[in-house]
Amino acid sequence: MPIYALTIFASAFLLFLVQPIMAKQILPWFGGSAAVWTTCLMFFQLVLLFGYAYADWTIRFLKPRPQVILHAALVVASLISLPIIAGSGWKPEGDEDPTGLILGLLAVTIGLPYFLLSTTGPLLQAWFARSYPATRNVYRLFALSNGASLIALVAYPFVVEPYITTREQSIGWSLGYALFALLCAVSAFVSLRPPKAAAPTPAGTIVADGPAPRTADYLLWLALAALGSFMLIAVTNHITHDVASVPFLWILPLTLYLLSFVLCFEGRNWYQRKIFFGPLLFVVAAMAWALHYEAGIMNIRYAIPLFSTGLFIMCMFFHGELAARKPAPRHLTGYYLMISLGGAIGGLMIGFVAPKLFNTYYEFGLGLVFTTLIAAYVARRLMPVMPALALLATGFTGFHVNQYVEMLSGNTRVMMRNFYGTLRVKDSGDETSAHGVRRLMHGVIMHGEQFLAPDRRMEPTTYYGPASGIGRLMTVKRDRTQPIRVGVVGLGTGTLATYGRAGDAYRFYEINPQVIELAGSEFSFLGSSQATVETLLGDARLTMEREPAQRYDVLAIDAFSSDSIPTHLMTYQAMGIYLKNLTADGVIAFHVTNRFLLLAPIVKRIADEYGLHTALVSDDPGDVSDFSSTEWVLVSRNAAALADRRIAEATSTISEIPGLRLWTDSFNNLFKILK
Repeated sequence: MPIYALTIFASAFLLFLVQPIMAKQILPWFGGSAAVWTTCLMFFQLVLLFGYAYADWTIRFLKPRPQVILHAALVVASLISLPIIAGSGWKPEGDEDPTGLILGLLAVTIGLPYFLLSTTGPLLQAWFARSYPATRNVYRLFALSNGASLIALVAYPFVVEPYITTREQSIGWSLGYALFALLCAVSAFVSLRPPKAAAPTPAGTIVADGPAPRTADYLLWLALAALGSFMLIAVTNHITHDVASVPFLWILPLTLYLLSFVLCFEGRNWYQRKIFFGPLLFVVAAMAWALHYEAGIMNIRYAIPLFSTGLFIMCMFFHGELAARKPAPRHLTGYYLMISLGGAIGGLMIGFVAPKLFNTYYEFGLGLVFTTLIAAYVARRLMPVMPALALLATGFTGFHVNQYVEMLSGNTRVMMRNFYGTLRVKDSGDETSAHGVRRLMHGVIMHGEQFLAPDRRMEPTTYYGPASGIGRLMTVKRDRTQPIRVGVVGLGTGTLATYGRAGDAYRFYEINPQVIELAGSEFSFLGSSQATVETLLGDARLTMEREPAQRYDVLAIDAFSSDSIPTHLMTYQAMGIYLKNLTADGVIAFHVTNRFLLLAPIVKRIADEYGLHTALVSDDPGDVSDFSSTEWVLVSRNAAALADRRIAEATSTISEIPGLRLWTDSFNNLFKILK
């Protein structure tokens, strides 16, 4: 019946589309961290679980008419939540736990509509199976659902985000949800019609009734679904934190995950154990070996294809085994409930449990070991060589995972992990070497370093050398006889404090409490600076928005984690907050060094809107230097503040991007500024 397929397609499309819409709405309130997406994903998985549990309960314990009445009432009630626009009262005010605030905000804003969307797949498939008892196509509706989710996933960054503001996205989605509510009502009405008379059943047809699943079946469904979800997030974390922070890279693993669902449940036997079992063991072993190859960092050209291929083969195995064990349609709601519960457990293990237990991303390696173990269990009834090969792969994988763990912990002074990610402090060389340094790492991104030799510890390093944009600006400002006030968004190791003189005041804004802890305990820039140094915990933009004007002579915006940027710090509204805290001849310095994104045109577009003056200072010290190549955009109300020879001689033109729209809190387009 087309109405069932259309309703399921609409619900799955809206289900996945709302996730980035809501995450993007609240990113500016929680520091633009990637952990916001992970927390949102955890919420959506939990609500999906509740939706599947509701569908299973109604099918088991309610007759058809009460099912329809209850569901219709909930759908009508959910319309009160529209439009889905987050209330500003949920903005954090200090050092509250972001996880609790995000979960509460999502529950109030989108909870009931998302819950009802999540019920649609299993509930309508059960209604369809009841209306057409001899059908063998019911599980293809599950493939259709995942196909719709995949379309929404790919459409958002390439079709929706580049052209539509966040508010327009929310309103458009709300209109789409109202249309879904109408489709759902029609489907419910159709489901009350008497079932079609069952025709003679051809051989091999899946009929609605069948033997009840055993406890072992439920447990295996749960384990397979949990490992699929677990490895999805584990691989995503690894390639986006420890391989490369490439824009849009997070889309690839989720696309492969959904594609495996589509192929395995589409009904044409894309998954065959005899074809996938050998490649599964090989690719899991290869991924384990790659974890500690060259200190855990492979060339991006090899790492991303390897881990992406590995994830796809693993998901084909997990979801193919799930599809091969699907029950008769009469029991499909319990089956989907186990799949959803497994997905939620996998997400919770990484989103909530792992950060409490581990100080870095150990869960990826553990997931590889569990994959080979469940492969051995699945293959136990095949030829004896199959489980033996799986156990051999388990040993190989376990050995290399252990080597990876020892490599991380044995070569590191400190490892810490929280909502905002993992931090490591590593030494290269020692105090007797002029080039020995201590580094603060966030994944593969270096957040600062300090020389270990006592006579070099207060020298600026990395992105803050004298020839960099910020270095030239600080040299100019230090020529003044009066003390200066400097604000810095993003602490890192506190390297900019090396420019401080007696009487100067430096205020560092930092959202991650563990960064503040490490900057004070493992590095001495803050404690040894001649200036008065203050650190403030919380999102810099929200803090500056609430506090009195600070009258900074220099305000450095340096919270861009290399190739991953918190876009809320580069909007028209953000610039207004910075200007409020600036003196008449003060300068805002944006650190825009990036391998993949052209950020300088964004800053200039915003500055032009305010009538401000800009200067792009690019510095390439070469391979023999201790400093890094940098790009800084300096912005000021006063042209004279940027006219000093030391800045002017290094200034270059900012190339414009045709058709570039002004970035605001409700609109940005990373796709437009890809290099």
